[in-house]
Amino acid sequence: MNTITGQGECTANFLFYNATDEFIGQAAHCAGTGAPTETSGCTSATMPLGTPVKIGGASKPGTLVYSSWITMVKDHEQDANTCSFNDLALVKIDPADRGKVNPSVPFFGGPTGISTTAINVGDRILTYGNSPLRAGLSPLSPKIGFSLGDEGGGWSHTCYTVTPGVPGDSGSAVLTGDGKALGVLTSLALAPVAGSNGVGDMSRELSYLNSHGGLGPVALALGTEAFHSPAP
Repeated sequence: MNTITGQGECTANFLFYNATDEFIGQAAHCAGTGAPTETSGCTSATMPLGTPVKIGGASKPGTLVYSSWITMVKDHEQDANTCSFNDLALVKIDPADRGKVNPSVPFFGGPTGISTTAINVGDRILTYGNSPLRAGLSPLSPKIGFSLGDEGGGWSHTCYTVTPGVPGDSGSAVLTGDGKALGVLTSLALAPVAGSNGVGDMSRELSYLNSHGGLGPVALALGTEAFHSPAP
């Protein structure tokens, strides 16, 4: 499923909920209005909360109700790693479309929970991207790869997949080898391996949201379809 915020088209990731509403996750930078080189959420320009967001398959637009970028600016966040890698936004689903949404990650199923432990170099990861650059060729959307290690004090995981994430895959759900939500695909890198991707850590991003977001307790919705990891 894709989301379109202004001129930015991204792949949605996970489904979230609080006591009253359901939300689709996307990368916060998908609503950015600055240059592609503006990657610090504490200094980059972005569209405001309340911005309508087109959701693929929905009859009505959703509404941008949380952005880590907006929240960090408002709260004068000073931690460099948080500013660089906290890249999560939530789009409130219109009540008319709530019954159309399934929390399962396409192809793989899950998530089965949230990854809260360190991921080791070489550990398996899985992700599903829906970039328009693939011209609707769904066999290219599921991607399997491995971790290249963490950075930013655990705020980000560098991963390599076949095929790599490309523009339009930003925001994609990334799973660990046992189906837990590892994070959100946020960047395309040239190092340590050309074509590798940065993945914002879901446990930290959701914790930040719940501490600063003003939406009440927000939780990750678990997949209703059983997780499966294809044979290596």
